[in-house]
Amino acid sequence: MIKKLMLALAALVASTGIAFAQVDVNKADAAALDGVKGVGPSMSKMILDERAKGEFKDWADFQDRIKGVKGKKAMKLSEAGLTVNGKPMEAAAAKPAKDKTAAKTDKKAAPAEQKAAM
Repeated sequence: MIKKLMLALAALVASTGIAFAQVDVNKADAAALDGVKGVGPSMSKMILDERAKGEFKDWADFQDRIKGVKGKKAMKLSEAGLTVNGKPMEAAAAKPAKDKTAAKTDKKAAPAEQKAAM
């Protein structure tokens, strides 16, 4: 009984490790790509078709060539384990969201600066 419990626990730990495995878009087959959360059969086909034209150089190249994969979507795919040339997408590479507070502050500061210049 204890042996079965330990075996089940070991299998659970092993499957958890597999779930978070890195999948490189330049090396993976369709099944591996489909295993990444957010990548379905149509996207994996698109990735394989584009890869046949030439390997992806980096995340920017991947985003340019794969329709529907931009900033947030690319970051989610990277967090799910997708990599380009073995590298996950860096947070700085994603387009930063515009800070509305900073924009308002800049607009308020501009008139004050103009008055000071007079």
